[in-house]
Amino acid sequence: PSLFDSPVERYLKARQSVQRFTLVQLGKCCSDTESDFQRYVVHSYNFFLFPSTLGIRDAEFTLSASSIQFLSHYGFDYNKFLKDGIPYMNEVQEKTLRQHLLEDSWKVCSTNNADRDVLKKAIDEVTSWIAAAAEEETMILQDLSGYHMLDVQLVLRQALQNVWTKPLGDKKLMVKKVSPEHRQLLENSSYDHCQKKLILLAARGFTNLFQILVKAKKPLVGHNMFLDLMHLHDKFYRPLPESYEEFKRNIHNLFPVIIDTKTVTKSVQKKYLFPRVSSLSEVYAVLCSILNRKGPPCPVIALASGCSRYAEKKSPHEAGYDAFLCGSVLLMSAHLLLCRSTDDAVEADPSFSQYLTVLAEHVNKVNFIRGGVSSINFSGEDAPCRHPPALVVHVRGWPELSETEIYREFNGHCSFDVRRLSKNQFLLLSNKYKHVRLVLRDYRHHPHLHVSVYRHWRHSPSVNCLLQISGVVALWSLLAFALGGAPSC
Repeated sequence: PSLFDSPVERYLKARQSVQRFTLVQLGKCCSDTESDFQRYVVHSYNFFLFPSTLGIRDAEFTLSASSIQFLSHYGFDYNKFLKDGIPYMNEVQEKTLRQHLLEDSWKVCSTNNADRDVLKKAIDEVTSWIAAAAEEETMILQDLSGYHMLDVQLVLRQALQNVWTKPLGDKKLMVKKVSPEHRQLLENSSYDHCQKKLILLAARGFTNLFQILVKAKKPLVGHNMFLDLMHLHDKFYRPLPESYEEFKRNIHNLFPVIIDTKTVTKSVQKKYLFPRVSSLSEVYAVLCSILNRKGPPCPVIALASGCSRYAEKKSPHEAGYDAFLCGSVLLMSAHLLLCRSTDDAVEADPSFSQYLTVLAEHVNKVNFIRGGVSSINFSGEDAPCRHPPALVVHVRGWPELSETEIYREFNGHCSFDVRRLSKNQFLLLSNKYKHVRLVLRDYRHHPHLHVSVYRHWRHSPSVNCLLQISGVVALWSLLAFALGGAPSC
């Protein structure tokens, strides 16, 4: 991320990343409010996800070594992700799968030799057996698990019109020889484990829950959730569009009320002047400390009976636990803001609608890390960011300097982002005024680098080009007037 990034530039950068990487875990936390007093009973869930491999799909995705190390450090269960991950797909992938099911053109896309060996062995056993088998005779295939069970059934049914299949459990599949007429009666009946609607339901997996959340139209809460929203769009809705504005419209239609706790806590930090903290767990700890010291009662947040593990043990960076922290941070931040707006004279048990009212200015404003705007507004225009003034560096006597070399020169002094302005000029941008002042002071007499505050009318290449053209035109007009003389009467 660069301070120079516009929202469009950042979106296009992030889009490439989101398309390459998969989701491994998703956390969801929801709560019921008990009516007798304002007590939030929290249900927190942790989902391991893995791209659907049914039919023609064989997703390829990138793994980052540093991310693997990070997750391993916090106890991420890779076996559960790879073996038991819930499938998912977006609308475009579902449409393709539906079309192949309707056309009975099922293909096994796996390039894994082990998968192909399992399928080949099953088909060879059935084709050898069925030639001599009597009608209604059965055989049992062993050691078929997960998607192998479905692939074998669909391939056999597609190739042989006189077989019927039925899973028996414990990785076993019964194959029965039937007449074509009997086969037609069995197909798509309640006895059919390969009904197209059941296959689609299984292949969509977590997407079914995503669509329930969309229909519910409840407030969607996250922390620093720009990338989260992009992944939700790409993995469960539709591939990310090239247009940034279209992405914003789509997200707003899916989730009309979005609250980013990073945006909210920035406001709370300014008003309550508590230390700047970055991680979600640190924010949670600081808010708990503040509310324990203050008089107005904190909203009571209790984990439901089946979700008590997070009350007994912290699980940072586990998606379900982070979702629990996020919801808690929202309630505590809203409570503090409500206290501030009413001079601490808040009633004992404020309602959630009161919290939403005090959070209104933050609704649909998603935090934008290091860039040209402070937040992305999913229901309107993005708010511009108030950076310190940009600096322009004019290089003299150091030929062919690159952006990287300029960055190294100033990074040893203080923090700046760099962008080339012209052949021998570079822009510097910082998010700290003190860094701007230090550089202007310390480079005042540098023999090769002249640093000054950027002025658009003075330093912009496009403005300079326009001024040069205007100067040439004005000069030619003056010469034409002087050489032509005054017209005679």
